[in-house]
Amino acid sequence: MNGLVSSPLKVNNSWNFLSNKNFSETKMETYKHYSTSVGNNLKTIQITTKYSYQMMRQEKIKVFCRVSLEEACKKHKIEVIIVKVLNEHVHLIVDCPRTMSDAMLMQIIKGLSSYLLFRICPQLRKRYTRGNFWNKGYFCQGCGTDFQRALSYVQNQELHHSS
Repeated sequence: MNGLVSSPLKVNNSWNFLSNKNFSETKMETYKHYSTSVGNNLKTIQITTKYSYQMMRQEKIKVFCRVSLEEACKKHKIEVIIVKVLNEHVHLIVDCPRTMSDAMLMQIIKGLSSYLLFRICPQLRKRYTRGNFWNKGYFCQGCGTDFQRALSYVQNQELHHSS
């Protein structure tokens, strides 16, 4: 059974990584239950636009990028914890299925999100004629025990890049 359990009480048949909307008080309270294991597969991810172009300066493009990333993850049962879209890169914290490799995770996130982004916003094809919105490289690291630190890092990216 894929029910999720909080320590020690069951949470209303659904689960949430964020105990409330105030991220400063966020704690990991629940775990996914699989047939042979229990736990989360939290990943901190950073992806950059091709050639580091600042394509997401407009708020509209930032929203489209966020939507395409969330839809790509939703389609493959990847839980998005937080997304921070900046001018030339994106930071995410996700919880992916335990059977998914990092390479497959990045292929899904980058490939499907760029496909959806080009569908939503066709004028991006003028800059990226070959359909590669994201750079080849990426950062993907597990953040299970260090979730608070990773969350704080992602939340403070706007402050970090504004100076």
